[in-house]
Amino acid sequence: MKLRTVLMGAAATLVLAPAAMAERGRDGQLSMILWQAPSTMNPYLSGGTKEMIASSLTLEPLAGFDAQGIMYARLAAELPSIENGGIAEDLRSVTWKLRDDVKWSDGSDFTADDVVFTAEYCMHPEGGCSQLAKFEGVASVEAVDPHTVRINFTEPRPDPFTTFVGSQTPILQKAQFQNCLGANAPTCTDQNFNPIGTGGFRVTQFLTNDTISLEANPEYRDPAKPAFATVLVKGGGDAAGAARSVLETGEFDYAWNTQLAPDVIAGMVAAGRGTVSAAFGSLVERIHVNLTDPSSSLPADERSTRAHPHPFLSDPAVRRALSMAIDRELLVEIGYGTAGQPTCNYVPAPEAWASDNTDCLTQDIEGANALLDEAGWVRGPNGIRAKDGVELRMVYQTSVNAVRQDFQALIKQWWSEIGIETELKTIDASVFFGSDAGSPDTLQKFYADVQMYADNFDGVNPTAYLSKFTCNKAPSPANQWQGENTSRFCDEEYDRLVSQLGGIIDPEERAAMGRRMNDMLTKDSNAIIPLVYRGTASAHSNTLGGVELNAWDSEIWNTVDWYRIQQ
Repeated sequence: MKLRTVLMGAAATLVLAPAAMAERGRDGQLSMILWQAPSTMNPYLSGGTKEMIASSLTLEPLAGFDAQGIMYARLAAELPSIENGGIAEDLRSVTWKLRDDVKWSDGSDFTADDVVFTAEYCMHPEGGCSQLAKFEGVASVEAVDPHTVRINFTEPRPDPFTTFVGSQTPILQKAQFQNCLGANAPTCTDQNFNPIGTGGFRVTQFLTNDTISLEANPEYRDPAKPAFATVLVKGGGDAAGAARSVLETGEFDYAWNTQLAPDVIAGMVAAGRGTVSAAFGSLVERIHVNLTDPSSSLPADERSTRAHPHPFLSDPAVRRALSMAIDRELLVEIGYGTAGQPTCNYVPAPEAWASDNTDCLTQDIEGANALLDEAGWVRGPNGIRAKDGVELRMVYQTSVNAVRQDFQALIKQWWSEIGIETELKTIDASVFFGSDAGSPDTLQKFYADVQMYADNFDGVNPTAYLSKFTCNKAPSPANQWQGENTSRFCDEEYDRLVSQLGGIIDPEERAAMGRRMNDMLTKDSNAIIPLVYRGTASAHSNTLGGVELNAWDSEIWNTVDWYRIQQ
């Protein structure tokens, strides 16, 4: 699928970088605002996009994806292929040749041992790795020599570019994290807050849910990069304040995730200080249904676990009715305008993987009521449906954000029209998307009946994205609430398809299986209720050059190429 970029407001002016190459750090400070404040700099301990974005300033994978979704080598010297011997002819392994000019920001050498260790770190059975789906089907990772790594698969893998490709699975330094395996992973505060990296910047101070200070990495392999000497990443506030700080006041250079109504954004852009870009990749705003019981009356180690099925959301008719009652066209109109499209799919791209799942696009309140009637859910005198003494009363949680609160209000009204009472709960984004296993309010803990959020996958291969929903990836105390399967969806057939998906050689057959799995999660079970296919939208100052919004990887993938435009 081709990347589409929408520029809102004034037309962008093409500004060329200075012809003469200047020294590293020549442009002073870069100021960024991530209003959903990062809670860690280790993306293996958080499924949140904000942590991945922040950590991408200093941590790097073997390869990444550019703004067009094209893979390119980063810590690798070249991309493996069958022609260069990197991809085995039997498709059971991929061999990466590493660059020999890379050093960690502490001056030590980057080697194959670091790559092998990172695999061990994430694949540890007691670690609760948030990116475990990226290692699905990996049998072992071995160091052939100091600058060669081989990843071995359990079966032929026609597309071997999931593990260590994209900013969700960067390389960690073995020397720094070697005592942080398994259950020790979340206890390594200094390592998780101040990871030693190979990227353009290194952390000088991390204040959780507040600010991150970084400086240009003196060991970075290009002596002329990055142009900025320091980076300040400010967390907190809301999307409106973040956008305003770039587009109106000029206090910041870059604001991530300007998730605001189109008319609000247009008014800010009119000030003439900056622009907002939106790029379409694979980001879907959606509702996850909790298939387990989140009741506070249960023991802490059983709440929101498969030990107790949900008292009414276990009924497929109720889940389907929830989806049928929603007017997705209206949600797009009030929330995103041209930066959104109504969708029924969890995987909206690439085109070959996008299901023709369109039934949910037409709101059907009457049909939802009929479905609940047929399933035996009867309205009481208070208008709330009940069955066998169980009333349809739900808690609907999401992060604090103006667009999401508008969505909550509308959806609550539609659900009331089908006899479901909904209590709305909002959680600070830094907490909701955080990694604190002790917090009751993370999306992984899911102490609610339904929750709404969005994330996406690296590159154009959704295999790992779909692999998140196997039975063993449900968050629980056993994995320190770090599992990826937040709905607690568990289907033996789905698990079987996941085990086969990565090994299918024919691209059309693989895409067809992906579409089938998408449908199992959405229209067949309604464990996931997709709402809007969103563009990734962020604001940047007119004085900031080199910005190229990326919807296929970390959106700030090329910060080493950013520079200050002299006006």
